[in-house]
Amino acid sequence: MKLRILFSFLLVSFFIQNVQAQDDLLGELESETEELTFQYPAFKAMKIANLQSTKVAAKGDLYMYVSHRFGSVKDGFDTFFGLDNANTKIQMVYGLLEGFQLGISRESLRKTYAGSAKLVLANQSDKFPLNLTGYATVNINTSVTETIFPDLKDADRFSYAYQLLMSRRLSNSISLEIAPTFVRENLVFNADQDHNQVALGIGGRFKVSKRSSINWDYVYNFNRADDSVYQNPLSIGMDIETGGHVFQLLFSNAQSTNEPGFISNAEGDWSDGVIFFGFNIVRVF
Repeated sequence: MKLRILFSFLLVSFFIQNVQAQDDLLGELESETEELTFQYPAFKAMKIANLQSTKVAAKGDLYMYVSHRFGSVKDGFDTFFGLDNANTKIQMVYGLLEGFQLGISRESLRKTYAGSAKLVLANQSDKFPLNLTGYATVNINTSVTETIFPDLKDADRFSYAYQLLMSRRLSNSISLEIAPTFVRENLVFNADQDHNQVALGIGGRFKVSKRSSINWDYVYNFNRADDSVYQNPLSIGMDIETGGHVFQLLFSNAQSTNEPGFISNAEGDWSDGVIFFGFNIVRVF
């Protein structure tokens, strides 16, 4: 456990110490003139907090995402406020074409592998009011085995999510997004839980300084079983842009960072103090 904590701090230090040598990843966000035409991205990073944003990697850019979600802060000093029970996800995203990216990742929670694709459909301008982006992901939960579930089929390990991301930069300081979502879980552990689930995500960004903002997102699952032990995910955090990195600090009631994981299976509860602290580090090459 001590090695895990040490690794987390060393990882953060490594990225922060190299920021002076990097180009400004988000210079386009600071290039506004007095006569705004809104031809600018609505969000700094590819995620608002947990929810995907409308930002897509530029052609030829390679991004590395390191996402860390610690255990519940409610556990106090027993787990050093969750640091002993961390979930780590490493994701690589590549801008294959202009406005189109592909990603692969591995998350330690449920030993989940995932692939994703993201496509720009429209950009906000003085002629069109919204940024429109399509997003799709397939997840493979490798923690479930035939030893535990003798009738398990390979397809049961798969889950999927599809989203239409719609954002608008309302002003220099405020951006909002809504995200109609469809989730498919091939394996559910509650007989009353639908395999197919429709959800609606909302999120926003409020710029507090030239290089920082307060972010939040929430997803309502319309098909959650009445007796489900899971909650709708709410995440609140801060973006800090430091040269070639975006550093995101956040609190959430979901420990997973994959869409089927946090939309369908957010295990925490804000009202009960079961909240997970975490961060995303974004590095572009």
